[in-house]
Amino acid sequence: MTYQNLQLSQQDGILTITLNRPKALNALNTQTVQELQSFFSSDYRDQDDFHGIILTGAGDRAFVAGADIKEFLGVAADGNGAAMAHRGQQVFAQIERFHVPVIALVNGFALGGGCELAMACHMRIATSAARFGQPEVNLGIIPGYGGTQRLNQYIGKGKATELILTGNMIDAEEAHRLGLVNHVLPTLDEARDKAIELLTTIGGKGPIAIRESIRAVNAYYDNPEGFATEAEAFGKATMTEDFKEGAAAFVEKRKANFQGR
Repeated sequence: MTYQNLQLSQQDGILTITLNRPKALNALNTQTVQELQSFFSSDYRDQDDFHGIILTGAGDRAFVAGADIKEFLGVAADGNGAAMAHRGQQVFAQIERFHVPVIALVNGFALGGGCELAMACHMRIATSAARFGQPEVNLGIIPGYGGTQRLNQYIGKGKATELILTGNMIDAEEAHRLGLVNHVLPTLDEARDKAIELLTTIGGKGPIAIRESIRAVNAYYDNPEGFATEAEAFGKATMTEDFKEGAAAFVEKRKANFQGR
């Protein structure tokens, strides 16, 4: 597949994937999700010339600032919210189950679908400027790409529920304290060096052992029923008047007036 929104570069056995939509803060649109799906499911599934992946976003403002809200409005109008959530969940599951470690290198905003994408990676390394959150309730919807499931796994039910229900952001240090982030470094260069250091160390281990370790760790948390419930609830939320109001308010940069219908 020819990629429009992904840039790939490889050095010393480490492949860097850069989501390249900086003007849109690397927001996840349909094209980007399709390209991620193609990469992790077929294009590079069986290649063995790299032992680790760094996934990051272009520019200095965001890893991924969320999903494309204008596309969301179209999905709501068509009544395909649940199907959209299922597709996103499937793509992120492919990342989580990939046979070599994938590290999210987060600088700036990782919100909504961006936070969910980072959580689908095996590890997260952030700069001090990183900000994490699941602000979907501000639009009248819920996280739909695995956020309600993976955030629980990383930081526990109580804090995950608080962040999902309030839509509040947390900074990199708080994310590290909670266990969402593995390491925090002052600058992007230092964070990238840390990611390379970890992947170089892992690259010296047995490839089969690494692959099977990833599979075994994922097996403990594999709960398709929870993801199915999330997708159903996401689809239901996208059919509400509140979502149309929340999305319109976001686009128009005003406070939403939710009516509970």
